[in-house]
Amino acid sequence: MVTIAFIGAGSVVFTRQLVADLLRFPELADVEFSLHDIDAERLAVAEGTARRLDGQFGTRARVRASLDRREALAGADFVINMIQVGGIAATITDLRIPASYGLQQTIGDTTGVGGVFRALRTFPVLTELTADMREICPDAWLLNYTNPMAMNVWWASVVAPDIKTVGLCHSVYWTAHDLAELVGVPVEETHYRAAGVNHQAWMLELTHQGKDLYPVLRERIAADPELERRVRVEIFRRMGYYPTESSEHSAEYLSWFLRSPEQIARYRLEPLQYIGISEQNVAEFEEAKVLLRTGEPLPLEAGAAEYAPQVIHSIVTGTRREIHANVVNRGLIDNLPQGAVVEVPCTVDANGLTPVAMGALPPQCAAQNRPYLSVAELTVEAARRGDPRLIRQAVLMDPHASSTLLPEQIWDLCNDLVAAHGDLLPPELRHQLPTNQL
Repeated sequence: MVTIAFIGAGSVVFTRQLVADLLRFPELADVEFSLHDIDAERLAVAEGTARRLDGQFGTRARVRASLDRREALAGADFVINMIQVGGIAATITDLRIPASYGLQQTIGDTTGVGGVFRALRTFPVLTELTADMREICPDAWLLNYTNPMAMNVWWASVVAPDIKTVGLCHSVYWTAHDLAELVGVPVEETHYRAAGVNHQAWMLELTHQGKDLYPVLRERIAADPELERRVRVEIFRRMGYYPTESSEHSAEYLSWFLRSPEQIARYRLEPLQYIGISEQNVAEFEEAKVLLRTGEPLPLEAGAAEYAPQVIHSIVTGTRREIHANVVNRGLIDNLPQGAVVEVPCTVDANGLTPVAMGALPPQCAAQNRPYLSVAELTVEAARRGDPRLIRQAVLMDPHASSTLLPEQIWDLCNDLVAAHGDLLPPELRHQLPTNQL
C-alpha cells in the first residue's frame, strides 16, 4: 500500500482536488491518505472530504488524520507540503503594510517583499519537517507546493540535501493549455518545453505537429486589442518568449506595471488581489463544511491536472511522463546560478524524477531571471546566517520594490513587517535595524 502524507491538509479545496486526482488512477485505489494540519476544524473537514471522495469514487482508500505531524509522517512514501505559515492573516499583513508605503502587490507570494517574508515564516517549519522525515520516512519524496516555491526548495536543499525534494507548480501546464486554446489547436497535439524559474519560466518550445506556434500566436495577439493590454503579452513583446505565469502574478516581479495608477489601469491590474482570493478560500471552506454535513456530492474539476498525483503514479507504476518541476540547478541551465532552484522539464518513472538539462536560456530571459534569484539567494542566506540585514538587502534587490521605494523606506518597511510577524520569524531575524545605521 502506498502512503501519502498531506502536510497542511486544511487547505481543503486543494486537498480535495489532489485526493480526487489520485483516486482516478486504478492502481492507487487502495492508497492510504495520512492527513495533518495544526487546525483541528480544518483537519476534520479534510478527513471528511477524503472519506467522502473515497465513497464517491467507489475506491478502497484508507484515511487517517492527526494533529501530530510526526504521527502523520509514519510510513509515508510521499509527503505533499502545502502549508501556509501564519495563515490568511499573515498574507494580508504582507500585502497591506507594503501598500501603506505605496508598494503595491497583487499576490505577494513568490518574490519581492511578500515572497521574502512568506519564505522566512516557512523556513523554520520546513527545517522541522525535513528533520522529522529524516528520522521517520527518510526514503519518502517531499513534493512541495508551498510558495515561494524557489526559495522553499532552495532552503530544503540547504538544510536537508539528503531528502528527495521537488517543487511542483501548475503554471507551465496551464500556460500550455491557454496558448493552445488561443491558437486553436488541441493541447494534447502540442509539444512544449519551458525553463527558467518558478512563475517566471519561458516557453522555449511550442509546436503543433512539428510546426512552430509562435508566429500563429503573434497573429492572434495582433488581432485582439484586449490581449494587447495583458501583462504577459507585454512581457512576450519585449522579451520574445512567452512567460509561464499569469499576468496577475507577473506584474509584481518587474518594475514595469504597478509603478503608477496609469500603468495599473492600462494593464487592468488589481492591487491586493490576493486578499480577495483568500476571502474566497474561506468561503469555499465554509461551503465544504455544508456539503459534508448535508451529504451532497463534492464538486470536482475534471481530469488529473496536478503534478503530484502524476508523479506518484509514475513512480509507483513505472509509467513514464514528462512534467515541469522545480529542482536545484546542477548543470541544468548554464546561464543561471548553479545551486539555485530552477524550473525545467523532468522525466518521471519508476526510477524517480530526472531533470532535463536545457543548456543556456536566451540571454535576455536569463537576465530577467537573475534579479528574482538574487532576492531568493539573499533570503536563504539571511536565514542560514541569521543576518537581519540580508532581509533588507533581499528586498532592495527586487526590481519592483527598488523602483518604488527609497532604500530607507525599504529598511522601515522591513522593520514594520518584522514587528508584525513577530514569533513567526526565526528569533535571530526579529531585530529592528535603524534606517541609517552603517
